[in-house]
Amino acid sequence: MLLRRMLIMLGAVAVVVLALATYKGLQVQQFSAPQPPISVSAVRSVEVPWQSRLPAIGSLKAFQGVDLTVEASGTVEDVLFLSGEKVKQGQPLIQMDSDVESASLATAEAELALAQVEFQRGRSLVIRQSISKSEFDRLSSELQAATGKVAQLRALLAKKRIAAPFSGTIGIRQVDVGDFLSSGTTIATLQDLNTLFVDFFLPEQSAPLLAVGQKVRVSVAAFPGEYFEGDIAALNPKVEETTRNLQVRAVLPNPDGKLLPGMFANLEVLLPGDQERVVVPESAITYTLYGNSVYVISEWKDAEGQPSKNEDGKPRLVVERRFVETGERRDGQVVVLKGLQANEQVVTSGQLKLDNGSHVAIVPDQTMNKTDNQARLQ
Repeated sequence: MLLRRMLIMLGAVAVVVLALATYKGLQVQQFSAPQPPISVSAVRSVEVPWQSRLPAIGSLKAFQGVDLTVEASGTVEDVLFLSGEKVKQGQPLIQMDSDVESASLATAEAELALAQVEFQRGRSLVIRQSISKSEFDRLSSELQAATGKVAQLRALLAKKRIAAPFSGTIGIRQVDVGDFLSSGTTIATLQDLNTLFVDFFLPEQSAPLLAVGQKVRVSVAAFPGEYFEGDIAALNPKVEETTRNLQVRAVLPNPDGKLLPGMFANLEVLLPGDQERVVVPESAITYTLYGNSVYVISEWKDAEGQPSKNEDGKPRLVVERRFVETGERRDGQVVVLKGLQANEQVVTSGQLKLDNGSHVAIVPDQTMNKTDNQARLQ
């Protein structure tokens, strides 16, 4: 009886030990089995001609622009322009009441005619010594005074008729017939839109790279995706002390009149000379406080230096985290100055799941495919 119980107990212990051993074996087998590869997207770095550019922001200004004002006070008699129309240089715009000035001018011209007659008579008399030299001088002075008064009144009369100082597009009128205008009142704005200036600032470190005649490329929010080209026209001869920036002015043709003064402009100064640069998508760069890095994909090799393959016969791929020095970024691309060679395969998505030496599998980038499809539809 006792022997039977011992045998049952030993059998139960053997079953438990066997179960534990089987469970442990399964665990070891599970952890020792190769991990599935991490799916990532990748592209190859390329070496392309890269033109360096200096980005900046600025404002558009008219080549010639002025707010038209009146110099002499008076009442508006006639408005000779329509709001928004194009006007020529010298074209009359506003006629003010000038009856008083015209009457004064007529009186002054009559006095001038009398002074001229008396001056001519005095000249003949002084030759014959019929009048004194001082009397002749008085007649000459009266003639000069009358001449000056006529010129003064003619100038005042001319100020009653306001003309365009240059050709351009006139804005919305600010006055109406019958308005009394005091000196300095604005009647409208006049802008020459055929050519525009774009004023912008660049850091003082950029001064050696700038020169008059360099090309600039401008874009504005009103016309997304469209670029306007111009040339640097002037460099300010001093650096702003408060910002340490240098003011630059470029001239921009505007034959279609699309651009307007006051618009906010994004622009790039095109530096001369193209250089061969290694370029990758911006999504391939991982930015951290310790530096910028990329994950470079390569074939895993065994101890003998032979490439290893997966069960499906394809090369086993692993990643290497490599720190790089980056340069300019533009249109979704970034220049890699150091740490990467051309034609190396880099990860563009899935970096958060990776570590140095991780086993990966390359899959198509769905984001890029979606973007390409949208581009085709547009």
